[in-house]
Amino acid sequence: MFTVGLTGGIGSGKSTVAECFAAQGVPVIDTDVIARDLTAPGGAALDAIRAAFGEAVMQTGGTLDRAALRRHVFADSVARHQLEAILHPRIQQEVEQTLARLTAPYALIVIPLLVETGRYRDMLDRVLVVDCPEALQIARVMARNGLSQDEINAILAAQAGRVERLSVADDVIVNTASPEALRTQVATLHQHYLALSTRLSP
Repeated sequence: MFTVGLTGGIGSGKSTVAECFAAQGVPVIDTDVIARDLTAPGGAALDAIRAAFGEAVMQTGGTLDRAALRRHVFADSVARHQLEAILHPRIQQEVEQTLARLTAPYALIVIPLLVETGRYRDMLDRVLVVDCPEALQIARVMARNGLSQDEINAILAAQAGRVERLSVADDVIVNTASPEALRTQVATLHQHYLALSTRLSP
């Protein structure tokens, strides 16, 4: 199957872009959604996270304290890599299994840490980057998540920068204007990907 990897920094608008593709009938596999499922009660990664980080990242009742875990891993690069070693192989396995079940012309895989992890490159035909200025990212995240400036800066510092992301892009969506402008860009790329998937199909 023809596959497009969608990536971008926090607050760039990846989820909105993915929703626009889904509205075009494109199957979307979101690695963030998979990660949440893996760390939900009964999730396949929850016991490993508890064993690695202890009760400090757990809530009463055995659910994950996501805010505590986020603060911990973005303040400690060793802890962040430890969490990634737990999650990323499990996430990639789920992506591969989901792709194997699909029959659409192409699929969109949302991979926020595509550049940072170096994973998934072998399974992607195109890389699509959602881009916007860092100041706009910060404003969106503060409005959406209520995180402090320091928390956002820690997340941004752990992510690839704009130049690094754009250097791996086959296609770029600039998300600085209206929702209609975003939908127009998605519609154009959708037709492009349909044509590419047809050309490359056996």
